Amino acid sequence: MEEQIQRAKGTLPFTLWCAAFAENRNFKNFIVAMIIFNAVIIGLETYPAIYFSFARGFHILEKIFICIFTLEIFIRIVGSRPCHSFFKDGWNLFDFFIVASSLLLAGGHFVSVLRMLRILRVLRTISIIPSLQQMVNALLATIPAMGNIAFLLGLLFYVFSVMGTVFFAEVSPEYFGSLHVSLLTLFQVVTLESWASGVMRPMLGQSPWAWAYFVAFILVGTFIIINLFVGVIVSNMQDAHIEGREDKKKDETENLKKELEEIKSLVLALHHKEDRQTEKKSKAP
Repeated sequence: MEEQIQRAKGTLPFTLWCAAFAENRNFKNFIVAMIIFNAVIIGLETYPAIYFSFARGFHILEKIFICIFTLEIFIRIVGSRPCHSFFKDGWNLFDFFIVASSLLLAGGHFVSVLRMLRILRVLRTISIIPSLQQMVNALLATIPAMGNIAFLLGLLFYVFSVMGTVFFAEVSPEYFGSLHVSLLTLFQVVTLESWASGVMRPMLGQSPWAWAYFVAFILVGTFIIINLFVGVIVSNMQDAHIEGREDKKKDETENLKKELEEIKSLVLALHHKEDRQTEKKSKAP
């Protein structure tokens, strides 16, 4: 709508062109494809035989990727109205940091840091795809809610690790010889990784009742507390999805209001122009 209005005026400002181009689906798909292609190239560079055979080609491709991503950020910044509003979004700041760091460190001596920043470009797909943004934002929103659950899980680990050290230190010192070893063993048990064949069954010969200890810990630690984590995450995912719908409706409403205001101002300007022309004609002899 804004483009049509500007065309009616006879001009199409560069900022509006950048805004429309940044929101274009084909442009976003192209950037996602470049990010994925860049990730594949970085993966191939980890093979010395491939890298040293095509080192110059990898170097040229890296320059091309930097130019594409820099141009993308430039278009998105110019297309933001006003430009500084681009930096109000956390995902935009993340994109700007990754691209700017690649530009500043390119050709420098910070090779390991540059490689880390290059692989972080893969995470930029999150900022490009809205559904991934909602998912990550929902996961981040669960962190405060998980505090009480994590504290409860920590207490459970501590109590059972002390009990395990007291009861099984002599029976199985490699798994319960000290407090920190017991904690590591319980972490393995809570993941259900070889807890029966690797940890419990070898102890049953000397401690026949050891099964009760492990079954109690798994029932409470895995089937109850871990599922609480999953429940909180799923709940926040649903809330984030609902909020995303509401935000989208609000944005559409605000954009519609802006377009109506621009149409109104354009119509008033045209009427004012017609009134002036009418006055000039009436005054003409």
